[in-house]
Amino acid sequence: MPGAVCEIIDDIEDLISSQDITPKERYASRKNVSVRSKKREIVKESEPVEKIVLESVVPGTQTIYVKTWGCAHNNSDSEYMAGLLAAHGYRLTEDKWQAQLWLLNSCTVKSPAEDHFKNEIELGQSRGIHVVVAGCVPQGAPRASYLHGLSVVGVQQIDRIVEVVEETLKGHTVRLFGQKKTGEGRKAGGASLLLPKVRKNPLIEIIPINTGCLNQCTYCKTKHARGELGSYPPEEIVERARQSFREGVCEIWLTSEDTGTYGRDIGTSLPELLWQLVEVIPEGCRLRLGMTNPPYILEHLEEVAKIMHHPRVYKFLHVPVQSGSDQVLSDMKREYTCADFERVVDFLTQKVPGMTIATDIICGFPTETEKDFEDTMVLCRKYKFPSLFINQFFPRPGTPAAKMTRVPGQEVKKRTKALSDFFRSYEPYGHRVGQVQEVLVTDVSHDKNYYVAHNEFYEQVLVPKEEKYMGKMLTVRITSATKFSMMGQPINKPKMAGLTQPLKKGEVSGLHQREAKMMPIPIFCLLVAVVVRLIWILL
Repeated sequence: MPGAVCEIIDDIEDLISSQDITPKERYASRKNVSVRSKKREIVKESEPVEKIVLESVVPGTQTIYVKTWGCAHNNSDSEYMAGLLAAHGYRLTEDKWQAQLWLLNSCTVKSPAEDHFKNEIELGQSRGIHVVVAGCVPQGAPRASYLHGLSVVGVQQIDRIVEVVEETLKGHTVRLFGQKKTGEGRKAGGASLLLPKVRKNPLIEIIPINTGCLNQCTYCKTKHARGELGSYPPEEIVERARQSFREGVCEIWLTSEDTGTYGRDIGTSLPELLWQLVEVIPEGCRLRLGMTNPPYILEHLEEVAKIMHHPRVYKFLHVPVQSGSDQVLSDMKREYTCADFERVVDFLTQKVPGMTIATDIICGFPTETEKDFEDTMVLCRKYKFPSLFINQFFPRPGTPAAKMTRVPGQEVKKRTKALSDFFRSYEPYGHRVGQVQEVLVTDVSHDKNYYVAHNEFYEQVLVPKEEKYMGKMLTVRITSATKFSMMGQPINKPKMAGLTQPLKKGEVSGLHQREAKMMPIPIFCLLVAVVVRLIWILL
């Protein structure tokens, strides 16, 4: 079975950023400018085609195309939906034109992603393809005109994707937005973590530990979709990790809108969860902790530093600062000061030498003055972050920041360029050349010429593309370095990282071996119906 998930961006999980205006807004004052699609897709869009309604076709026998925009949480949701569909007999494809239905999982952080999402919907509809939408866009803005008449699966209803798809293929419209509740009536983390899934990368398990957040950032649209904090029970998270390792996974990513808030609603905490997880991580496997905002990691600094020293945890943390100005942070309602952020960075880098701290900056927030921006530059010069996500501010509809007077566009671009130029001016990995490091190989580089590994600091190391290295631990000597990665030359034989060989790409996780060998349920039911009918006729 081919891989199920096709993405615009590999891993933007830790990107809390600015937002873009829509093409309609962008070109409102330019009468002679039009938005152009790819030539190939223009041809396919030229003549609308009537949908094929599959009223009489057995559910579970069609082909589905899944496309995902946005964060690791969204990627995990898509993996679960793909797994449920595959477990019910649906075929998954990476070729959109071979599919009878498109499942489009959206991101509302930035307007470009939403624009791509909208264009994909229109493309599918123009070709007579059934479309089901999911993710933060329809959850946060269900009345958007371009979503009219489409089936929707809400962010906490992904476990019901099969029934939504079945009804959509029959020509019906289904819209599910309900919220999961615990037995005590609290908001739950979402659908069960123990559902089947099809991993995009069979070596990496993405585990959402909570959904929503405790902030009210004035520029953020994600809160409209994911809502307030809802944490998964620690035992469910640990069991998902155990299951993943039994299936050959060698790296787990913990994700959410803010991992630092985990457990506040259920009487536990992030460090307590991490200590339970490291007990079940096999030798050679690794854990990567996802993005956390400064206010909620401050009280856990001592414990987090201890956990980062564990040999099976990457010494890496993504802490978005967004601005170096306290006034701007206040206007953003970020609930911390620049000094708070610096305390996090200073403490962790002192206690965990070599630790990687990544961060985000929004350039041109409405209230940002030249002095405010210079404060941001001072902060970035001080720390020279090895990973820095730089984003221009654009308003997202429905957010308080969208109503604020904006900084002139040219000034925003000027500030963005200044910070980008500074970021490109230094090379963070030169001092690593000549070092011998242990790295875990889990992926293929974008240019397909190398395998991608990570060292203990989650720094990217490229190694020769030889099949024997994939999914293995390697000892390498760093031979050169660039702005974003290092080159590693293996100096010994690869070592097995996980407990067993991983599942094949496209294979369904979470099914027992006995179940995996069974005939798909819809086909089994069809055969039973045929047999019963024949017996009835003969009698």
